[in-house]
Amino acid sequence: MEYMDKIEFREGLKNRTKQFALACIKFYQSLPSTGENRIIGNQFLRSATSVAANYRAACRARSGNEFYSKICIVVEEADETLFWLEMLTESGIVTNDNVSSIYQENEEIVKIMATIKKNSKPESNKSGNNQEES
Repeated sequence: MEYMDKIEFREGLKNRTKQFALACIKFYQSLPSTGENRIIGNQFLRSATSVAANYRAACRARSGNEFYSKICIVVEEADETLFWLEMLTESGIVTNDNVSSIYQENEEIVKIMATIKKNSKPESNKSGNNQEES
């Protein structure tokens, strides 16, 4: 991938995660105002917006190790967002119809970020700790 392609890819993904966060904010605003909805909804909103914020921070990383560390956080937050969407659905707070487009986008973001994480793993960590004994 050429340098400009990488920049365009990163900018596109920054925008995509930001749009995802905005969609999650709107979804959160539509939740009925009950105690459990606020608790689960707050957790969902925190992790969903964290995906965009941490990806943006990863793009500003000063080293490969820092980028990898921040991408690991993005993957964790994106996966946590899936968890909270599942909790909202399985508890009956929302229906699959209400959450399907956000859930689908969230799954795609998890897959993209997990691939980035895998491909950006620092060389010192790629081989693991399997050192041969002498």
